[in-house]
Amino acid sequence: MQAIILAAGMGRRLKELTQNNTKCMVKVNGVTLIERLLGQLEKQELSRIVIVVGYEGKKLMDYIATLGIKTPIVYVENNIYNKTNNIYSLALAKDYLCEEDTLLFESDLIFEDAVIDAIVSDPRPSLALVDKYESWMDGTCVTLNEQDEIKAFVPGKHFDFSRKDEYYKTVNIYKFDKSFSQTHYVPFLEAYCTALGRNEYYEQVLRIITMLDEPVIQAKRLNGEKWYEIDDIQDLDIATSMFSPNAEERVKLLQNRFGGYWRYPQLVDFCYLVNPYFPPKRMADEIKASFDVLLTQYPSGMRVNSLLAGRNFDIHAENVVLGNGAAELIKALMERFEGKTGFIRPTFEEYPNRYDKSNSVCFYPENENFSYTADDLMDFFGGKDIRNLVLVNPDNPTGNYIPKKDLERLIAWCEERDITLLVDESFVDFSDELGATLVTQDILDAHQKLYVMKSISKSFGVPGLRLGILASGNLEVIASLKKDVAIWNINSFAEFYMQIYEKYVKDYDKALKLFRAERTRFQNALAKLEGIRIIPSQANYFMIELKNGQSAEDLTRRLLLNHNLFVKDLSSKTNGEFLRIAIRNKQDNNKLVAALKAEL
Repeated sequence: MQAIILAAGMGRRLKELTQNNTKCMVKVNGVTLIERLLGQLEKQELSRIVIVVGYEGKKLMDYIATLGIKTPIVYVENNIYNKTNNIYSLALAKDYLCEEDTLLFESDLIFEDAVIDAIVSDPRPSLALVDKYESWMDGTCVTLNEQDEIKAFVPGKHFDFSRKDEYYKTVNIYKFDKSFSQTHYVPFLEAYCTALGRNEYYEQVLRIITMLDEPVIQAKRLNGEKWYEIDDIQDLDIATSMFSPNAEERVKLLQNRFGGYWRYPQLVDFCYLVNPYFPPKRMADEIKASFDVLLTQYPSGMRVNSLLAGRNFDIHAENVVLGNGAAELIKALMERFEGKTGFIRPTFEEYPNRYDKSNSVCFYPENENFSYTADDLMDFFGGKDIRNLVLVNPDNPTGNYIPKKDLERLIAWCEERDITLLVDESFVDFSDELGATLVTQDILDAHQKLYVMKSISKSFGVPGLRLGILASGNLEVIASLKKDVAIWNINSFAEFYMQIYEKYVKDYDKALKLFRAERTRFQNALAKLEGIRIIPSQANYFMIELKNGQSAEDLTRRLLLNHNLFVKDLSSKTNGEFLRIAIRNKQDNNKLVAALKAEL
């Protein structure tokens, strides 16, 4: 068996990285794509490797000569690479295709060894390597029947997004046996180039072949093996984190992205916190139905969107400011605080990080559950001469919860001492206490020094929309904040969500009931595992302590590398070995339970 690598392209989308080098000379974690690929092929003991070169071909050949590859390498030159596409590059190597069974690769791929092993070890003679379509993928897809026969090749321009669940993405790795190349692929390749020209993709030939009655090429489905196609700078950045040879560095790079994990194949995110049961499909479908309008029209300004927020939370528009996520409002409000400010630690770090440490007074609960009450806060901060107090309730990451009646005592205590109280209730809807919110008109009117923050991303399950609100009876400050943020600080999709939310209130109530039941079930399943202690939570996450000498950093790494599960390592926030795990749906939660059982 031989390999053919198509490496003639210019890689324009990588811009300056391919200004003087071909695409496969781009480095991932210090190693060029071509060096990595040739090293992987060396292990297969092939008869030869045929490389079709074009753009900066001499430089590529000179570089490969320095790598010490023992497998014989043959070069085919595409001298008109700037006028042709990969169908012509492969046509230049057609004679080699007919001489041996062939593994065919494009040179902009990075993958683990198991990907090659999957196609080489499969006894079927001619295969297209495919993976279940995910939203980060781009390019040619296929549809399959139950026998893995390819029903159709679907080029990108014919992609039907309504059928995306049926699609498998071609990985751009193929296995052609010699007979298939001789009797089918090469004859059709020659005819296609003659009839339709050289500026096409070689998959077009396969597309025609699959229309024949006799299935001569089948699909090999990947099952979790890692691969990525590098077309641009963002692809390169993601591949760097996915394929870092250092496990600790891989986890660190992933953690430092702070989102965008949908670009990572099959990753299950137990780190970021959303409602797993809302929004309902019908609501998502309604947003999709208006996609064209929302994409091409400006959103309303702050005044109109304040009306929507006020309507949805049953308060006056002048009492609420809508933010591009709560993070925008946290920054804006914390910049207005002066003097000593009280924080409870551990907590959501965005608050203390936005304030001067020299003016921060921190309360650390001295018990194994990091729990505290309103009385604990009043006792601790009573003699600290603070001017502001920040409380996340339920707290993050502990899940500690202060009931509403006790919060009202704390509010009164703060007012007596002229202390501004900021309560972040982003997770309060998940608590077992119904009607626990402080965002009510009577509470806001009665307490001018109270501010209530709420991230709509968390409890309403729409983090991609970036929505948050800040409510207060201090109309002067709310009006000032509205002037500080941009007039179009939220987009049309977020506005439309706010516009239609009222129709789905019952769905939201149902989602919260489903969530609370799943939280109980998940906690009971976790409690059966040895080596962990679960801290009671009224939020949509659990803080767990690792026992028996387990390391939080090490377990985080093993869950990611061995199971593709991403959890929050809290070792930097606590004096102990703790993790925070989101509560997702039953299927995902069961995956985490099984993974913890295997690793502990």
